[in-house]
Parts: sequence; structure tokens; C-alpha cells
Amino acid sequence: MAVASPAATAGVLLAPSKLVPPLDEAVEAAITRVLEREAAARDAIARANAEALAIAEEARAGARALSLRADERIGAVRAAFERKVSAHVAALNDEAAALESRHDPLPEEIAALERAVAVLAAELTGGRE
Repeated sequence: MAVASPAATAGVLLAPSKLVPPLDEAVEAAITRVLEREAAARDAIARANAEALAIAEEARAGARALSLRADERIGAVRAAFERKVSAHVAALNDEAAALESRHDPLPEEIAALERAVAVLAAELTGGRE
């Protein structure tokens, strides 16, 4: 029996077919698909990073705006408190100044005081002098 040489059978087994592309073309196509997908993945990662940075900046801007609003409110509350306290302190100072000033009673004030004392004495003693 005659055995075909490897060179003879190699041509038959590895010959290009119309249905299957040659091995080199299939490998090239696969490598191209991998590279295209790798590039697409890199682009997707870059877009995701850019989106994450934008979201983070938006959050920081929101936090800054909230902080500014809180500072404004705190400032308004402090200013109102300081006005109220200042008015109260001024009223207390006015009252203290009035209490510290010497007041010489007027003759009608002395007469009213003497009448009040007489009425009180009468009530306490049962009308006896």
C-alpha cells in the first residue's frame, strides 16, 4: 500500500476553502476585533471617568452653594440676635441710669406719700391714731 507523503496530504488538508477563510485572515480578523473592542472599552472608560468627574464637581458645587446659604442664614440670625441683645442692653442701661439719678420729690409727691402712709396706718391700727 502506498502512503501519501506529508507534503502531498498537507496541501489537501490545509488548502483554503471557499467557506472558511484562510487561517492568517481569520487570525487577523480576530486580532482586529479584539483591538477594536479594546479601543471601545478605553473610550467607555474615559467617558465614565469624565462623567464621574462631572458628577463630583456638580456635588461639590451643590455643597458650596449649601454652605454659602447656611453661612448667610447663620449671619442673619447672629445679626438679629445682636440687634435684640443690643436693644435690651440699652434699655437696661437706660433703666440703670434712671435709678442712679437723684430725684428730689416734688411737694405734691410728698403730700401723696403722706396721705398713703396715713391710710395705711389707719388700716393697720383699726382707725386709731
